[in-house]
Amino acid sequence: MLRILSSLRWKYLLAPWQQVDWILLIAVAGLTVFGGIMIRSAELNQGLTDWWQHWLIGGIGLVLALFIARCRYENLLQWHWVIYTLTNISLLIVIFIGTTAKGAQRWIGIGGFNVQPSEFAKIGVVITLAALLHSRTAATIPSVIRALAVTAVPWLLVFIQPDLGTSLVFGAITLGMLYWGNANPGWLILLVSPIIAVILFNIYLPAWFAWTATMSFIAWRTLPWRWLGALGAIAVNFAAGQLGFILWGLLQDYQKNRLILFLNPEKDPLGGGYHLIQSRIAIGAGELWGQGLYQGTQTQLNFVPEQHTDFIFSAIGEELGFVGGLAVLFVFWLICLRLVVIAQTAKDNFGSLLAIGVLSMIVFQAIVNIAMTIGLAPVTGIPLPWLSYGRSALLTNFIAIGIVESVANYRQKRLKY
Repeated sequence: MLRILSSLRWKYLLAPWQQVDWILLIAVAGLTVFGGIMIRSAELNQGLTDWWQHWLIGGIGLVLALFIARCRYENLLQWHWVIYTLTNISLLIVIFIGTTAKGAQRWIGIGGFNVQPSEFAKIGVVITLAALLHSRTAATIPSVIRALAVTAVPWLLVFIQPDLGTSLVFGAITLGMLYWGNANPGWLILLVSPIIAVILFNIYLPAWFAWTATMSFIAWRTLPWRWLGALGAIAVNFAAGQLGFILWGLLQDYQKNRLILFLNPEKDPLGGGYHLIQSRIAIGAGELWGQGLYQGTQTQLNFVPEQHTDFIFSAIGEELGFVGGLAVLFVFWLICLRLVVIAQTAKDNFGSLLAIGVLSMIVFQAIVNIAMTIGLAPVTGIPLPWLSYGRSALLTNFIAIGIVESVANYRQKRLKY
C-alpha cells in the first residue's frame, strides 16, 4: 500500500511535466555539470571560481527551464511584438550606456553583474520569427522579405556593437526557420550567395564566375521572374564581389589577419595566431584517451587564452582525448535529435518553428566553436553551449530549452517514439 501511495504521489508531483522530454533535459543538465568540471580544470592554477558560478547559474537556468515548461508556449503569440520591442530596446541601451570590454560594447551592468542583451536577443528573434511564419508561411517572397526585415533590426544593432559572432547566429536562426517555414531552398541559397561571392572574388576569379553562373541558374529556376531574377543574381554577386574587394582594401592589417589567419596561424605565432596554435597543440596532445583530468600541460600551464570560455573544447580534447571529444559531440547530436523530434510532433506550426529556431541556434554555435578550436574557422567569440563559461549565454540556452520543453509538454496527446 505504501508503495502504491508513493507512486501516486510522484505521479501527482510530476503531472505538470507529464510530456516533457526528459532525455533532452538530462542531456543539457549533464553538459552543464561536465562544463563546470572542465572550467575548474582550465582555471585550476589561477585561483578562480568560475566553475561553481557556472553550476550556480546552470541550476538557476534548470529551474527556470522547468518553470517555463509548465507555461503554455502559445501565450508567446500574444506577446511576440512586445518581446521584439524589448529586445531592440535592450540592444539600443547597450549602445548608449553599455560596458566596453575587449574592444566591444556588449554588456550592461546590473547589480554588479554584466548582462549581455545580445544573448537574450537570440530568443527574441526565435519567438518573433516563429510567430510571423506561423501566421504566414515563407512559401512566398513577400513573406520571406517580411521575416528578413524584422530580423534585420536586431541583427544590425548587434553587428555595430560589434559582435560578429552573435550576428552570424542570427543569420543561422533565420535561415533554419525560413527553411522549416516552407521557403524554397533555392531562395535561401541565393540569400547567402553574396557572402560566397565576396570570398571567391578575392581568392580565385574563375571560381567566382562558376558560382555566379550557378546562382543565375538557381534564380532562373526558383524566382517567379525568371530572366529578371537570373540577371539580378548576376548583378548582386558581381556587386558583392566588387564591394568585398573595396572593403577588404579598407581593412587594417590586424583586421584582415583575424579573418584569414586561421588558414595559416603560424604567420603570426605570437599575435593573432597564438590562440589557434596553442589550441591545436592542446587537442593534438590529447591523442586517443587524453592526458587525464587536471593533467593536461597546455591546460594547466594556461597556454591557451580564454580556455574556460570560448576555447573550452581544447581543454576537453587535451585531457580527455579523442574519445572525450567524441562523447561531447554525441551528446550534442542527441540534443539535436530530441529537438527535431519535438519539432515534428508539435501540435502546431508555432511550436514546431520554436523548436527549429532553437535547433538552428545550438547547431550553428556548436559547429563554429569546435571548428574554431581545431583551426577550421576564424576566431569569432561564439561560446560552446552549456560548456563554455558565460552567465548570459548559459541562461539563454536554458530559457530556450524551457520554451522547447513547453512545446513538448503541451502536445495534444502523449506520443510514443
